[in-house]
Amino acid sequence: MALRLSTMFLRTLREDPVDAEVDSHKLLVRAGYIRRAAPGIYSWLPLGLTVLRKVEKVVREEMNAIGGQEVHFPALLPREPYETTNRWTEYGENLFRLKDRKDADYLLAPTHEEMFTLLVKDLYSSYKDLPVILYQIQTKYRDEARPRAGLLRGREFIMKDSYSFSADDAGLDEAYLAHRGAYQRIFARLGLEMVIVRAQSGAMGGSRSEEFLYATPIGEDTFVRSPGGYAANVEAVTTVAPEPVDASATPAAHVEETPESPTIETLVARANELHPREEGEWTAADTLKNVLVAVTLPTGERRIVGVGVPGDRSVDLKRLEVSLGVALGTGGEVDVEPALDADLRSFPMLVKGYIGPGLSLDAPLLGTDSPSGVPYFVDPRVVEGSAWITGANLRDRHVFDLVAGRDFSHDGVVEACEVREGDPAPDGSGPLSTARGIEMGHIFALGRKYAEALGLRVLDANGKLTTVTMGSYGVGVTRALAAVAEANHDEKGLIWPRHLTPADVHVIATGKGAEIMEGAEALVADLEAAGLEVIFDDRAKASPGVKFGDAELLGVPTQLIVGRGFKDGVVELKDRRSGESRELPLDNAVAEAIAEVRAG
Repeated sequence: MALRLSTMFLRTLREDPVDAEVDSHKLLVRAGYIRRAAPGIYSWLPLGLTVLRKVEKVVREEMNAIGGQEVHFPALLPREPYETTNRWTEYGENLFRLKDRKDADYLLAPTHEEMFTLLVKDLYSSYKDLPVILYQIQTKYRDEARPRAGLLRGREFIMKDSYSFSADDAGLDEAYLAHRGAYQRIFARLGLEMVIVRAQSGAMGGSRSEEFLYATPIGEDTFVRSPGGYAANVEAVTTVAPEPVDASATPAAHVEETPESPTIETLVARANELHPREEGEWTAADTLKNVLVAVTLPTGERRIVGVGVPGDRSVDLKRLEVSLGVALGTGGEVDVEPALDADLRSFPMLVKGYIGPGLSLDAPLLGTDSPSGVPYFVDPRVVEGSAWITGANLRDRHVFDLVAGRDFSHDGVVEACEVREGDPAPDGSGPLSTARGIEMGHIFALGRKYAEALGLRVLDANGKLTTVTMGSYGVGVTRALAAVAEANHDEKGLIWPRHLTPADVHVIATGKGAEIMEGAEALVADLEAAGLEVIFDDRAKASPGVKFGDAELLGVPTQLIVGRGFKDGVVELKDRRSGESRELPLDNAVAEAIAEVRAG
C-alpha cells in the first residue's frame, strides 16, 4: 500500500530543532523520522522505523552469513549477574539502576555479556556443542552525562551485540576474524567508509579490541593513522619512549629562585632570565609539570593522584582515565578531573604552581610511600636519567637538574599526554596524523573473563572441565542510521541510498483538476503492481512549493511529478541526488521509474 501523505502520521518542520547540533539530528527531526521524548531519548515515527528496519536487515543478513543465531534478551535485568562480574560498580554512574516493589535491585542493560554467558552455561556442557555465535538486536541504556547529536550519543539506543563461544583460543581468533569481515561488509553495504583502529578494551576487558570509525569532523572520537597503515584510537596509542639517559655528568639537583612563575610559560621565562645555560635556551620541554587530578573509582571513592608530564605537553584526561584505570587496578576506566583548591588544602606540603616530586629518593613528597601519600605516576617520556626543572614545593622556587631515578621515583608509567600531529607511530610506520570519527562498531576478544566469573565450563575431549573463551562484538544500529544521514544529505534535506530509502519512488501530484490526481493514482497503482514501495503526496490543499520542499526533505531518491504537462501526456522524473530531471511520455513513466530504481 502506498504511503499517502494525506493520511500519514507525519509533520515536517521548516526550522531546525533548537537543541540540534549536527545535520543528521536536524534533518531526521525536521523530516519526521524521529521525535525527541527526553534528552538522549527519541521516539521512532513511521518513516524512521521503516529505514531503521532496513538497516537492521543488512546487519541480520551479514550476521546470519557467518553462522550467527538470533536471540532476544530482556532489557530489564537482575543485579546478581552484574554483581558477580563486578560491573554493577564498574559501570559507575553510566548504569541505570532501579528497584522493584520488593526492593530488589535491577538495571537497564547497557550490554548483555552476563546474560549470554549464563544462557550458554544453562544449555551447553560439552566442547562438541561449540563453537556457537549468538546475537541480538536490542535496546540498550546508558546514563550519558551529556547526551548530544541526536541518535549519535543517546541514553537509549539500539545495538546489535553478538557473542562467540569457543573451546579454545584458536576458535576465538576464528570468530573474531569472521566478525571483523562481517562488519566490513555491513558498513560497505550501508555506504559508510570505515577506518578500523586499535582500541582499549576498558571495562569490557579482553586481550584485543578494534573500533570501526566513520571519519567525520563531528565525531567525538579522535584517532590517529600513519602512512604505513597504523591506526588507533588516541586512547590506545602507546608513546614511543626515549632511551634512558646517562646522567653521570648531570650536576646535583639544586633549588633556585624563580619568582612569580606558577605556570610553565612564566617558569621558562624566569629560567632563561635568571638561570641561563650555555647549550641554549630553556624550553617547556625541559620542565616537568606535575598535575594533581581527582580520580573517582567505580566504587564512588574519590582519590587524589599526581601525574608528571613534560611541560610542553597537555594532559589528555580521556587517555589518563583509561591508563589510570589499569594502573590503579580497578579493572576498567575511572573518572578523572582536575583537582580542586579544596583538595590541595588536604596536602599543605604541596604548593600550588610549584608542585614537585621531592629533592631526593630519601625524602619524596609525591608517591604512595611519601608523607603526602599521593600516588605519583609519570608519562613514558620521563625516562631513567632524564633531567628536569620542576617545582620545589616552595613558593617562587624550582628545582633544576632533578634526575628521574636518581633524585625521584614514581609509582608507575601512564599514558597521560595528548597525542600530537607528527608524533611517531608505535610500530615505526611513520608520523601520526589525527582525525575525528564516530564509533560505529567495536569488537573484543574477551577471552575467559566472563566465563570464569560466571562458571561457564564444558567438558573437553578428555572429559575434563575447561573454561570457554568468548568474544563480544557490537554495532550501533541507530547510530549507523544517523551516520548514513550525515553522509547523505544536502542543504535541502536527506538523500537516502536506494536500499535504505523509506520508499522507492515519491509520486507528487501538483496542479488543479481531477484528471491530475486520477493520473497520479493510476501511476501509483502501476508502480505498486511492479513491486515498488511508493510515497504518494496526494494532499489536496498543499501548494506545489510545500510538496516539492517536503519531497526534498524526506529524501526518497526518485521523484515522479505529475503536473502541468499531464494534459499533454508528459510527466517529470527527477533524481534527488543529482537534481537532474527529464520529461517522459506518460506511457513510459512507470517503466523508466522501475529501471531507475533497479539500476541502483
